[in-house]
Amino acid sequence: MRMRTVRRYAAVAAVTALVVVFVVAWRITMPQPISAAEMGRFPDTGDVARGRQVFAAGDCASCHASPGQPDRLHLGGGIALASPFGTFRAPNISPDPVDGIGNWRTSDLANALLRGVSPDGSHYYPVFPYPSFAHMSAGDVVDLMAYLRTLEPVKGRAPPHDINPIFSVRRFVGFWKTLYFSQTPIEPDPNRDMKWNRGRYLVESLGHCAECHATRDLLGGIKPETRFAGGVDPEGVGFYPNITPVRIGGWSEQDVVEMLKSGQTPNHGRVGSSMSEIVVNTALLSDEDRHAIAAYIKSLPARPTAAP
Repeated sequence: MRMRTVRRYAAVAAVTALVVVFVVAWRITMPQPISAAEMGRFPDTGDVARGRQVFAAGDCASCHASPGQPDRLHLGGGIALASPFGTFRAPNISPDPVDGIGNWRTSDLANALLRGVSPDGSHYYPVFPYPSFAHMSAGDVVDLMAYLRTLEPVKGRAPPHDINPIFSVRRFVGFWKTLYFSQTPIEPDPNRDMKWNRGRYLVESLGHCAECHATRDLLGGIKPETRFAGGVDPEGVGFYPNITPVRIGGWSEQDVVEMLKSGQTPNHGRVGSSMSEIVVNTALLSDEDRHAIAAYIKSLPARPTAAP
């Protein structure tokens, strides 16, 4: 009798533990959209001219322009983004109300960029670099949406992702966010000048430079010790270079500015691969912003190049 009671208590304890684990996991993986109290920071009117600069700094066209056609503002999506987890497809972000984001409010864009949450309340995969965009200012989000609304609508949706079935449950992205996703704002450093602080914001947030120039662990999170020290191209076709002083310590600030403007490097070479696409965007920035980016990059701590 006593043994039966012990077993019953053990079974109840095991079920209770499983329920607790399930509830905790459910809470941890729950998407966390912007709160109702914060919605007022994202009005539906913004500065189009400033939004055009945000669009360029964020390198939006490189992923969302439809492949196989020359117009970088034809934002029908569809480009294939290979990764160890499968192949992702960039979505249509044109103002088309059916296939694009024409029916989005500015707060929907804010949730996507700052929280990695879609309008239907599900997680976006972090192949969309919202871990960096999460540090964007509210004003830049508002202005970006104002600019996107001025572009031509594009019909058609991107093909679906072709990923490992294990990762098809988006709720699991919540675990990834618990480990790697930080929404901490980039606060100005009072010990640095405005130029450096502007460069830090552009590099760490809008430009999302570390998303490529770093090495990732088995779960796809950036290894902090390799930040800006280079890493393997997720598509397996190259290696993103180290942009700390270990690799470009001999470059002057003006050398970095020239590279961002023309793609020309100080050794009379030119950037290639996906960086050539990025230069198309950084060439559209103001000279002040290119100098700010260069000043921040030149201040990065030296880190050894990660092994391929």
